[in-house]
Amino acid sequence: MPLDPMPDWVLIRRREIGARIRTARLRAQLTQMQLAERIGRDHRTVHRWEYAYRCPDLEDLLLLADALSVRPEDFFHDDGAE
Repeated sequence: MPLDPMPDWVLIRRREIGARIRTARLRAQLTQMQLAERIGRDHRTVHRWEYAYRCPDLEDLLLLADALSVRPEDFFHDDGAE
């Protein structure tokens, strides 16, 4: 059963993951719509991930990493290149 309310650290990590998705998308010179088409999701879903309204599941993270030519772990760890 999910915690309600969600701990602050979870929300902070969700925002960080969303920001890393956005950064990778912009580096790949893709719009939210183009990225969504590549991974078979709606562009509103990509928007929700980037702005931390929702968090992608593992399957979506794998699809995102492949579409953006990054490693899945890049969404979780700051490599200092941002």
